[in-house]
Amino acid sequence: MEFFVVQFLTGLASASSLFLAASGLSIIFGVTRILNFAHGAFYMLGAYLAVTLTGQWSGPLGFWGAILVAALAVAVFGVITEILLLRRIYHVPELFQLLGTFGLTLILQDVVVLIWGPEDLIGPRAPGLEGAVEILGQSVPTYDLFLIVCGPVVLAALWLLFHRTRWGVLVRAATQDRDMVAALGVNQKWLFTSVFALGVFLAGLGGALQLPRDSANHMMDLSIIVEVFVVVVIGGLGSVPGAFLAAVIVSELNAFGILVLPKISIVIVFLVMAAVLVVRPWGLLGRQEGAPRQAPGATIHPWRPLRPPQQIAVAGMLVLAACLPFFAGNYALNVATEILIFVLFAQSLQLMMTVGGLVSFGHAAYFGLGAYGVALAARSLDLPMMPAVFAGPLLALLGAFVFGWFTVRLVGVYFAMLTLAFAQIVWSIAFQWVEVTGGDNGILGVWPASAVGGATRFYWLTFVVAVAGVICLRILTFSPFGYALRAVRDSQLRAEAIGIDRLRVQWTAFMIAGTFAGTAGALFAYLKGSVFPDYLAIPYSVDALVMVLLGGIETVSGAVVGAVVYKALAIWLVSQTEFSKLILGAVIVGLVVLAPEGIVGYLSKLARRIKWPLASKRDPERPAGSSEKIMRPDKEKESAVGFALKPSPAGAGSGGVEAGSQENSPPRMTKAEP
Repeated sequence: MEFFVVQFLTGLASASSLFLAASGLSIIFGVTRILNFAHGAFYMLGAYLAVTLTGQWSGPLGFWGAILVAALAVAVFGVITEILLLRRIYHVPELFQLLGTFGLTLILQDVVVLIWGPEDLIGPRAPGLEGAVEILGQSVPTYDLFLIVCGPVVLAALWLLFHRTRWGVLVRAATQDRDMVAALGVNQKWLFTSVFALGVFLAGLGGALQLPRDSANHMMDLSIIVEVFVVVVIGGLGSVPGAFLAAVIVSELNAFGILVLPKISIVIVFLVMAAVLVVRPWGLLGRQEGAPRQAPGATIHPWRPLRPPQQIAVAGMLVLAACLPFFAGNYALNVATEILIFVLFAQSLQLMMTVGGLVSFGHAAYFGLGAYGVALAARSLDLPMMPAVFAGPLLALLGAFVFGWFTVRLVGVYFAMLTLAFAQIVWSIAFQWVEVTGGDNGILGVWPASAVGGATRFYWLTFVVAVAGVICLRILTFSPFGYALRAVRDSQLRAEAIGIDRLRVQWTAFMIAGTFAGTAGALFAYLKGSVFPDYLAIPYSVDALVMVLLGGIETVSGAVVGAVVYKALAIWLVSQTEFSKLILGAVIVGLVVLAPEGIVGYLSKLARRIKWPLASKRDPERPAGSSEKIMRPDKEKESAVGFALKPSPAGAGSGGVEAGSQENSPPRMTKAEP
């Protein structure tokens, strides 16, 4: 019993540090609606600054002053980030903001290595709190008791700040209805800046206070951001008390999971998150939100199949790609094969995100299931390549069938986080079921048959499968099923009113996307000759998300260009410089600021702008007599991503502006003139 009491206190100490970071993210999202992926990087920056300052300032006053100054310095950096970066993208869909903060995370990872080096740094002990206290015969670190007190104190301070100050009232009002706050004359820009500064300050303080317990390392941002997202979602987005409750739950599960359930200890928090979201989709203390912001795929320029000149151009590029083995070496062919695999992987996610409006943070689960399906069939069942290669997509389809049944019942961020939870569960099974999957050692010796062996023949096989997969997904987009999926994306109420079953349509799309992702994973397994649990991990899901956003979420096949650019740039940078993440992150941030509609979206918008001055009254992209309603450039003011700007309903959008239409607020449109 004494041991369990001490373990419980250790969990409470971890909960305090986790709560500081999670409360900051919850506050930022509640007001600005930004999913700040860089929140973990601010946490890491606070720890590293604390290492430097505590090493220079001695004594109790110097130590605690260093902790406070480190958090304040991180807050100042957060203010600069908000003014220079986030203010420029408040009006764009939330996913582009997520992409921008992801690019900032990559930059800060390499900046930390550049300044402090790649080694872990250990900070000094807190003066006066170095020893331990005897509780029930067990030693409990004095600093842990200090952290246990810090959590409730910070929670009480935040409650007083939000309920007893005018600024706090404005923040709570902006959380409920930011348009009304703007109508009352409140400067939303500086309100958002102050909220972001407070959230970043809490993240930096959490990282600095964790220093006497753990070392500072350049990968701590990714480890903490996952836990922070889990805490915020379990507690309820925008709920600070919910973040505190969830932080305690998650920390205690981590503390006792290794003792009670060691086999599932690394994934138990994701199991809890999945259970909470299935039972209460908006978190423990969160509130059910109204109509979400318009799905990112809804564009004011209707999608159309490629016209003959475009078809000829695409066919020419495909011919050039098919001829690549005639003038490229084996290394270049292997790189090109990997790019083709990720083209198919990213395009499968684009079907969900663009056409279906379903944003997945765990799409790597089906990529990895496809790889493991092939490996298990080839190595455990000793099947030849032809039947084994179908086992991958089949296993991915089965996983999408099961997980999709739960996830499509949620919307928005909660949908995305549930997909992440299921992906982490699958990763945990692959990592710990050593008898079947080989655990961290993976499954080796997964090689293609001799008929398609070698760099040239396997490249052609991958080329045929990837091109066929992209074509099939594009055909689905313009099929009746694709139109039904887009109808559900744009207006669930109207789609259901005309007889479209939302759950069935989205569930089907989820399974289709999972199957094509599994196909890409099967090819990847044969390319690498091995399969590891990393194929199911978060970085692969993030890569797919970045590829789709870079290419353009307002396009049908932007993921193709995004995958080619992202993978080619990433592979080339790794071979050319030690700071590839810094350069890649800078490129991503630059694209988000300058072209948030993505590469293909920007080129499409540029082409339309070139045509408009030369066009007659008839829209050059519409046939004569067309009755489809479109947005005229001279009738509506457009945002940076080509969306029509209009006031957003309560609690939606950013800065009183929303992209696209809402269910109860259709956009103003005009008929195309004959």
